[in-house]
Formats: sequence, structure tokens, C-alpha cells
Amino acid sequence: MGFFDRNRQDVEAQGFDPARLPPGQYLTDKFPVLHVGDVPTYAEGEWNLSITGLVDAPYTLTYDELTALPSHTITTDIHCVTKWSKFDTGWTGVRVRDLLEHAGMSSDATHFMGHAEYGYTANLPLADVMGDNALVVYAFEGEPIEPIHGGPVRLLVPHLYFWKSPKWLRGLEVTASDKPGFWEQNGYHMYGDPFLEQRFWGD
Repeated sequence: MGFFDRNRQDVEAQGFDPARLPPGQYLTDKFPVLHVGDVPTYAEGEWNLSITGLVDAPYTLTYDELTALPSHTITTDIHCVTKWSKFDTGWTGVRVRDLLEHAGMSSDATHFMGHAEYGYTANLPLADVMGDNALVVYAFEGEPIEPIHGGPVRLLVPHLYFWKSPKWLRGLEVTASDKPGFWEQNGYHMYGDPFLEQRFWGD
């Protein structure tokens, strides 16, 4: 019996529904650190978030302004394309939907691009960031997100592979077409459903 089969048996033995674990994934209690480039640091007041694209009124938020908005806390599973999954993670932040609706979206809007530090981007259908669980998050398990995990702020779209939830978020852009982000330009799937194993182009 291979590692993944043993791990799936362990998932069931721990009392979890094995259907929560997507195919090709293993469950871990750890929170692996994976990223490209250096971990950014910000002086006090330096970080901000811009809402741009096909909106009526683009605007920019400081960290204090973001954290002063109505927040939501969710508990959700996360799944990395490198094959680890972590169950029951707790996140607090502001719904992407609320931030975009405040800017007034154009009727032509169909897609979304998350912009992160160092020019990193992740593309998504607009519908995937309009649900209750798509958040701009600033807290993990009740504490500020560590920089190695994307703090001060990252995107969270938990129903897709975790590369679609970019660390060190700096912008939300509403668009009228789907364009590949950073990893998508390098062979990753345009959508990234973990339960369909949409890891790479052609999956």
C-alpha cells in the first residue's frame, strides 16, 4: 500500500469523512511554506490594497481601513497543488464581494485578477470570488497572518487549489475576459478544482 492510500486510511481512522480529501492529496497537520521569491516586509502604513478594473469608482484601502470593515470568520479546508491538504483552518477577513460591490462593477465584468507583491497574479472567474467564503484575509486562527504564510493580507478562495489564493495581496482587478496569471502562464490549470485534479494545462 502506497503513502497516499495509507494517509487516506488515516483520515478515516481520525473520524474525518474521506470524501473531504481530494484525489491525489494527503492530509497534514502542518502548514507547509511554499512561495517564489523573498518574503516582503512593510513599514508601518506602507501596505495598501487597490480595487481597480471594470469598476465605477476605483479606490485604495489601508490596512487599518480594511480591518475596520465588517469581517467574517470561516473554518474551511485548504488544498495545495503540491498535494497537501489541511482541514478545518480558521480565517478572518472581508468578503471580496463586499469590496468589489463597493466600487460598483461594470455589467461587462466576467473575471477577476488578484495582484500580489512582486507582480504575482492569479486569475479567477468573477463568480468564484462572489461567494460567502471568498475573503481578503488578515488573520489565521485568530492571529495576524505570519509573513511566510502571506501576511499581512492574502486572498482566500478555499474551494480551489491554494495557488489561487495568492499571498501578499495588493490588488483586486475586475476584468471582462480571462487571462492567465503567473502560474497559469507557467503551465498550471486556468481554473484549479482540486476535486477534479486540475493541476496543469490539459488536466
